[in-house]
Amino acid sequence: MPIKIPNKLPATATLTRENIFVMTETRAMTQDIRPLKILLLNLMPTKIETETQICRLIGNTPLQVELELMKTRSHEPKNVSPEHMLAFYTTFDHVKFRYFDGMIITGAPVERMAFEEVEYWDELCRIMDWSKTHVHSTFHICWGAQAALYHHYGIGKVELPAKLSGIYEHEVVRRSSMLMRGFDDRFMVPQSRYTSVDEEAVWNCPALKVLAASEEAGLYAMATEGGRQVFITGHSEYDPDTLKNEYLRDLTAEPDVAVPVNYFPDDDPTQPPLVTWRAHANLLYHNWMNYFVYQTTPYDVNDIEPVR
Repeated sequence: MPIKIPNKLPATATLTRENIFVMTETRAMTQDIRPLKILLLNLMPTKIETETQICRLIGNTPLQVELELMKTRSHEPKNVSPEHMLAFYTTFDHVKFRYFDGMIITGAPVERMAFEEVEYWDELCRIMDWSKTHVHSTFHICWGAQAALYHHYGIGKVELPAKLSGIYEHEVVRRSSMLMRGFDDRFMVPQSRYTSVDEEAVWNCPALKVLAASEEAGLYAMATEGGRQVFITGHSEYDPDTLKNEYLRDLTAEPDVAVPVNYFPDDDPTQPPLVTWRAHANLLYHNWMNYFVYQTTPYDVNDIEPVR
C-alpha cells in the first residue's frame, strides 16, 4: 500500500524515481479506505531531506498512510524556503483538537544545549504532553528521543568525550518485543550525536523496556509496554550520503574531526559509503507501523485512549 502525500511535495518525485509506492492526494480521494493518520514533527534543519527519508520508510510498508507535516511555531527554519513551509507544514494550533494513529518526532541539532535553553522547548513540551492523549503511538528519533525521555521520565543526557559518528553494530536485547520481530541478532545503525541518554536511569525506569543496544554506541531502542511511546537513539532513516555530508560539514570547522567509523571502505572518504543498514531500517518502521500503530489503533481515530 502507498503513502499519501501532497501532490507537489519534493519527496514525491524522488520516491517515484526510487520505485517507492506513492499516492498523491488526487488519487487517494477516489479510494474508500481508512488510511493511518501519521503526524511528522520535523525539527531537523534539512527539512526536505528528512521528509524524504521518513516518507521512503513509511511508504515501504503494506499500509496506506496519510502523512501530515508539522513545524514548531516558536522557531523559524533557515535552511528551507518560506514557500515550502507555508505550502506543506502546519502548526500545533491547527492539529491540537485532532487525533492521530501515529506521530514521529525527529532529532534536532541542539543536543549540546540544556533542554530548557532550546528556543522551542516549551512548545515541544506541550506537543509531547498532547501526544499522550491524542496519538496512539509516538516514535521519537535521536534528540527527539532524549527530549521525550527527559520530559516524560526525568531521564537526563550525558555528554560524550567525542562525537559518535558512523555505522555501529547493535544487538537485540528484548527478543520478545514486536518492534524487534524479524531482526537479526546483530544489525547496523547509523549514529551521529554528541550526547547519550543516562543508561542507568533508563534501566531503572519501570515504565521503559530496553529493546536493543550497542557496546560502542549505547542504548538504541527503548519503548513502553505496548509501544505507545518508542525511543530510538540512532538514525536508521539516513540516506547513503547523509553521514558523508555531515562529516564534510564538520571538517570545515574541525580539521581533525574523525572519519565516521565503519562507513567509508578502508576509512577512505574518497570512496562511496557502503550501505549496511537499509534492510533493518525498513524493518524497524514496518514493525512500528504494523504492530504498534495499525494492529492496535482504534478504527475510529477519535477513540484513542490516553497513555497511562
